[in-house]
Amino acid sequence: MHTQKLKDLQHHHDFAVISRQGERRTWQVLVLTLIMMVLEIVAGTLYGSMALLADGWHMATHVAAFMITLLAYRYSRLHADDHTFAFSAGKVGVLGGFASSIALGVVALMMLLESGERIFHPRTIHFDEALVVAGVGLLVNVLCAWLLKDHDHHDHHAAHEGHGHEHHHDHNLKAAYAHVLADALTSVLAIVALVAGKFYGWVWLDPVMGIVGVLVIARWSYSLVGETSPVLLDESVGQHYQTEIRQALEQDADNRVADLHIWCVGPGHFAVIVSVVSHQPQAPDYYKALLKPFYRLRGLGKLSHITVEVNQCVGEGCDG
Repeated sequence: MHTQKLKDLQHHHDFAVISRQGERRTWQVLVLTLIMMVLEIVAGTLYGSMALLADGWHMATHVAAFMITLLAYRYSRLHADDHTFAFSAGKVGVLGGFASSIALGVVALMMLLESGERIFHPRTIHFDEALVVAGVGLLVNVLCAWLLKDHDHHDHHAAHEGHGHEHHHDHNLKAAYAHVLADALTSVLAIVALVAGKFYGWVWLDPVMGIVGVLVIARWSYSLVGETSPVLLDESVGQHYQTEIRQALEQDADNRVADLHIWCVGPGHFAVIVSVVSHQPQAPDYYKALLKPFYRLRGLGKLSHITVEVNQCVGEGCDG
């Protein structure tokens, strides 16, 4: 009989995406955004510009979102070896991304209400002062986006080099990047509206651009919710994957799959529990070998934790 040591049968349970570089750069983005937020709120108050004041408070919501991102990074790192979690603290970063996506949705709603109010009650705007501060805000947003995007590129490059094209989706970092893009978008739209208002008198364009920004930000928020919520809710893989896995096991000998569960335990990592019934049962490793073609799920991640329960069928009635 083939024997194995206990340590060979133990699974790896750390599925958290813990990025020191991502955490450090998020701190840098937080500081830059906080400085710009204070500048816009002060400038909007001094110059009587509601556009700057609104954008300043808009940036304040992103500061809160970045703090959520940093909290998720820190929590994942501190609890990396905490065995009270079934599959590590891998979903904390996903939870942070989900919370940030909800914050994005709140920002979009606030911008929609404000833009609608300005259509019916236009405000006097000090265009020169507002353009200077909005321009500085755009430069800060571009710098922040470069910091986060550059990190994302290096992480994916490292994943390609060291893990055979394995992608670790850092939803936490992606949420922070989405917030920076949202800030950059509102700055661009504000500049376009301010230039049009200053030179052509199109004051109405300011709230219209605000509504355009709302639609784009809402789309980012919805997309991020769609990526993170299935992970948090333990959603299974597509039915076609389950069918293919079931067929791969049942095409061998007289095997029948009595129970099959596949769910996401962390970004890019899936766990599998399968119960097999057979007249001539084999060792669990035998059935794991049959699943090798599915160790990497196309476009999703990989099967990182596989548990096989083997039951012997006695007599008839095991086929259905």
